[in-house]
Amino acid sequence: MPYKRITLTHFLIQEQRRLGGTGAFTSLMTDILTACKMVSHEVNRGALVGNHGMAGSVNVQGEDQKPLDVLANDIFLHMNALGGNYAAMASEELEDVHAVKGTADGKYLLLFDPLDGSSNIDVNISVGSIFSILKLPDGVDPHSAEAFLQPGVKQICAGYALYGSSTMLVLTTGKGVNGFTLDRDVGMFFLTHPNMTIPADTKEFAINASRARFWEEPVKRYIDECQAGKEGPRGKDFNMRWVASMVAEVHRILVRGGVFLYPADAENIKKGGKLRLMYEANPMAFIVEQAGGAASTGRQRMMEVQPTGLHQRVPVILGSKNEVERLEAYHREAG
Repeated sequence: MPYKRITLTHFLIQEQRRLGGTGAFTSLMTDILTACKMVSHEVNRGALVGNHGMAGSVNVQGEDQKPLDVLANDIFLHMNALGGNYAAMASEELEDVHAVKGTADGKYLLLFDPLDGSSNIDVNISVGSIFSILKLPDGVDPHSAEAFLQPGVKQICAGYALYGSSTMLVLTTGKGVNGFTLDRDVGMFFLTHPNMTIPADTKEFAINASRARFWEEPVKRYIDECQAGKEGPRGKDFNMRWVASMVAEVHRILVRGGVFLYPADAENIKKGGKLRLMYEANPMAFIVEQAGGAASTGRQRMMEVQPTGLHQRVPVILGSKNEVERLEAYHREAG
C-alpha cells in the first residue's frame, strides 16, 4: 500500500541508528533533498518561466550556460550552506572552491554537478543533478582544492536526482543502492527501488557514435563486435542507446543493465577525457560499484584515480561488470 512506503528521511534515520551515527549525515542529506526538489520544480516549469534558451554566460569548462545551469547551481550553493554541515563546496560550474561562511565546525565537503545533461533542457529530455560527499581531512584548509583531491574510494556518499517523467533520487552510502521517487502531492521522496543491482551481462551499450573516427583501437574493437550481432564473435545482437545525459544513461543501466562509454579518443585525450572525475565519474562509479557493476578509465579502476585538479577530466567506462572487464582486457591487449 502506498501509505506504508518508507520515506527517504526515515530510511536515513534507520541507517543512522544501524551505524551508530550522530544525526549530522541525516541533516546534510536533508539539505540536498530540498535542493533537488527545488531544481526539479524549476525544470518542470521550463519555458513557462523563461528557463529555456541560453543564459549568455560561459562556465569554467568553457561551455555555454543555460538559465537552469545558473539557477540550479545557485540553489545547491544556498540550500547546502544553511545547515552548517559543510566546510566548503565545489561545483562543476565554478572555477574555485566555494567557502561556506560561518561553519567553522563543518566536517564535510560537497561536490556537485547541479544540472547534468543541460543540452537536453530545451527539447524536454531527462536531465539530473549529481553529488558526492567527502569528509574534511584533518589539518587541511577546507577552502583549498587540496581538501577535495581525494580518490573516489574516500567518498562517504554519492547520488543523483533524475528529473524525468517522475523525479527520482538514487543514493549510496557504501551499503548498496536505493532509489526513491518524489510524490509531488506529499512533497517527499519514498523508497520505490530498494537494493538496485546491475546484471553482470548485457545486450545494450551507450556511446556517442558520432565520435567513432576518434576512438582508440580497443573501443573500436568492442563496438565493432557488438554491431556484428549474432553473426559476429559475441554471438548475440546488441542495442545502442544515447541520451547525452549521464544521469539518464546510468539510471537506465541501474534499472535494466548495460554499459556506458565516454572513452578517451584522439581529440579529447588532450584534456584527459570528456567527463569530470570529481563531479561525474567518481560519484557514478561509487553508485555503479555498489550495485554490482564496475567503473573504469579503461586502464584503471575509476575510484582509485588520484585527482590532480578540481576539474580533472577522465575517460569513463561503466556498467555491467563483464562488459567493463572485457573492455579493460582489450585495452591491456592493445598496450
